Amino acid sequence: MLFQFFIKILFRKEVGEMAVIYATLIIKGKKDFADVPERIKELVKEVLIDLDCGELAQ
Repeated sequence: MLFQFFIKILFRKEVGEMAVIYATLIIKGKKDFADVPERIKELVKEVLIDLDCGELAQ
């Protein structure tokens, strides 16, 4: 059970990092919001909004 807890924590960290990476690529014009995998789209959108680039999340 403790092992599963640590896996969940690590997994969330990786997803959060990927959201920041995708947001950065979108801001730089290397990727579009449509290129973001469905499972992290909402996180990427939140990152873009936090960076005052919410218009890119369309």
